[in-house]
Amino acid sequence: MWLCRAHLFPVAISEPDLLLSSIRPASATSPLKNSPTSFTKKIKRQLPVASSLYASPGAVAVKLAQRRDRIEEETDDIALLNARIRRDHVRREVSGGTAMAPHEADTYIQLVKEQQQRGLQKLKGDKAKQDGAFTYRVDPYSLSSGDYIVHKKVGIGRFVSIKFDVPKDGSHPVEYVFIEYADGMAKLPLKQASRMLYRYNLPNETKKPRTLSKLSDTSLWEKRRKKGKVAVQRMVVDLMELYLHRLKQKRCPYPKSPAMDEFTAQFLYEPTPDQKQAFFDVEKDLTEREAPMDRLICGDVGFGKTEVALRAIYCVVSAGKQAMVLAPTIVLAKQHYAVISQRFSNYPDINVGLLSRFQTKAEKDEYLEMIKDGNLHIIVGTHSLLGSRVVYNKLGLLVVDEEQRFGVKQKEKIASFKTSVDVLTLSATPIPRTLYLALTGFRDASLISTPPPERVPIKTHLSAFTKGKVTSAIKYELDRGGQVFYVLPRIMGLEEVMEFLEQSFPDIEIAIAHGKQYSKQLEDTMERFAQGSIKILICTNIVESGLDIQNANTIIVQDVQQFGLAQLYQLRGRVGRSDKEAHAYLFYPDKLSLSEQALERLAALEECRNLGQGFQLAERDMGIRGFGNIFGEQQTGDVGNVGIDLFFEMLFESLSKVEEHRIVTVPYQSIQLDININPHIPSEYINYLENPMEILHEAEKAAETDIWSLIQFSENFRRQYGKEPYSMEILLKKLYVRRMASDLGISRIFASGKMVVMETNMNKKIFSLMLDSMTSDIHRNVLIFENNQIKAELLLELPKDQLLNWIFQCLSELYAALPALIKF
Repeated sequence: MWLCRAHLFPVAISEPDLLLSSIRPASATSPLKNSPTSFTKKIKRQLPVASSLYASPGAVAVKLAQRRDRIEEETDDIALLNARIRRDHVRREVSGGTAMAPHEADTYIQLVKEQQQRGLQKLKGDKAKQDGAFTYRVDPYSLSSGDYIVHKKVGIGRFVSIKFDVPKDGSHPVEYVFIEYADGMAKLPLKQASRMLYRYNLPNETKKPRTLSKLSDTSLWEKRRKKGKVAVQRMVVDLMELYLHRLKQKRCPYPKSPAMDEFTAQFLYEPTPDQKQAFFDVEKDLTEREAPMDRLICGDVGFGKTEVALRAIYCVVSAGKQAMVLAPTIVLAKQHYAVISQRFSNYPDINVGLLSRFQTKAEKDEYLEMIKDGNLHIIVGTHSLLGSRVVYNKLGLLVVDEEQRFGVKQKEKIASFKTSVDVLTLSATPIPRTLYLALTGFRDASLISTPPPERVPIKTHLSAFTKGKVTSAIKYELDRGGQVFYVLPRIMGLEEVMEFLEQSFPDIEIAIAHGKQYSKQLEDTMERFAQGSIKILICTNIVESGLDIQNANTIIVQDVQQFGLAQLYQLRGRVGRSDKEAHAYLFYPDKLSLSEQALERLAALEECRNLGQGFQLAERDMGIRGFGNIFGEQQTGDVGNVGIDLFFEMLFESLSKVEEHRIVTVPYQSIQLDININPHIPSEYINYLENPMEILHEAEKAAETDIWSLIQFSENFRRQYGKEPYSMEILLKKLYVRRMASDLGISRIFASGKMVVMETNMNKKIFSLMLDSMTSDIHRNVLIFENNQIKAELLLELPKDQLLNWIFQCLSELYAALPALIKF
């Protein structure tokens, strides 16, 4: 943060002649461009703004100056570039300009490629070919008439049929795929169609594309495909930086303790093969690796994920560190607390605590003090554990259960822990982004898909709602001595259902539970249901996670169309925790009222009724639920341009060729800008500045540091002195041009007549990606790449200042591609 003009940057300069030669006082009569704005800025800091009713002339002048400044900012090249780079900086959350040494870069790229290959191997069977190539291409025989498809070279069309037809140069009929486009019908030989077609899925409710492509003009489709390609490459770099950042973090491996054998012996069940592998994976992460663990344990409900977490907790706590167990609801947090307390009851030196809203202020303060002092070793709770009041002494492990249930801010806070502590995420249906990272190898995953021997599959019933079906289902469960969950999507309607059930079952104890109830009331209700005194619990999806009640083996979900696929799967998992056959009744009001997406979601749930299919369900959910949760909403439009399947294939292709998108920066000091332009700074402006020589030293030093430092300098400079005159703007642009050239791998810029030449170390693929990223056709259409030079032939030879402006704008356009490139 810069607080005064004299200390914007430490004084240091390497090329004094570049700027200092430009401070030549102009004649006393020289006009000072923008000086009214500059001096009004000074007034603005001194005068209070009067009310609009009694505005003084000075206040009016200030407001006029503010308005003029806003107009200038909207059209000012430097301000526009600053704003765009700042947006990218915030989006990526990566500080600019830090380059890695070439040998480091090679090592990390190799590691990323190995991880990605491991990720591809997890994509079992149906989509991975024998040669190892990965494809999302669609089998034409699996298409139905009216399905939307994408042809890689032509664009979006509508599948019509597969028919035999005789080719023009043949006599025997062959199979053709007929596809309808905006301006006619196309027919493709079946073999060609199998290589080029993808199913078109949009990342939102509707399945229909905005428009079909044209056979006669594929330029629009090509533009959309290129836009998707750039978006894909940005994602790859984001994943790279996330993974590389994690690899660079170091912590000492935890010691292998003989006491672990004693702890694991307390586990009463024989671990399944998948569980054993998960135990091994986590132990290896903690005891053999120096990088912090970031592992996803994906296992169906009741398959033993908690035991994996317990062993990780013991490993960390026995080494003197603290462990935090984070749950989305207090119900789940209490259950974790009970399980952990019981498991660690033989270890009096290890203290376990539950932090919740049910506690008094005195109880909370006592726990917070214990956490800060390190006397509380295992801390269980909800998102309150992420608050600023909770100060950890030696936090070593964060266990996150059902991450998809947390809000955006909580997820960001969880992500911030991953740079310094080991993180273990438990989920039966991971959020699509989490699942995607696991599949592509950028996040380690252990899959527990083998059910315990005593588990029986849950029987799923999907039908229209009738009161008769509801009472029949409840009566069946009550007759065999069981309990029932009755779930609605909203609090509104719970009382109505309560009234109906009390009339139907007058002798049965029924209760309501939802998140808006008083803490003690909710706690008491849950406790009584767990003990068996309450037979029917009418509730919202507050019970989606965590309740493990052996005797509850029927769940009824009303208005099922209003739940997400992952939610339904989790709700269904609340039953079937014992050796009894469990039933899940999913009721919808009327199929005619359901959206296409809701119908597809329900069909998927019914298909995945076998145990251990939460993983496959979440994989399918990626296509149904949309792309917004995977990489953020801003990419959703880019995915919609080409459809999810083609987008995914482009993504995997880009990941497999990650080293081709590596740009090598050039040292700032070695950049040659062979354009002889040294504008005169007006003497009035020199007198207006405080310490002009020092300011120009600071500007040069900022440019030498990185683009982010230069942006901060220019913004602080303008904040202090207002918009600079044209001659000073040219000097700033020279600094920006050299800084951008350095980051883009351009070592020299010169002009010969109408020809502008930039010598570079980038390859042609990177140049093509940069062209695809450009928003301006003015620059895109004149740039060519040959012999390691970027060239542009202008219509006429420009004056030096206009030539510099053109180069500045051109480099700004090229610079927009940097977020899609790996910079070393």
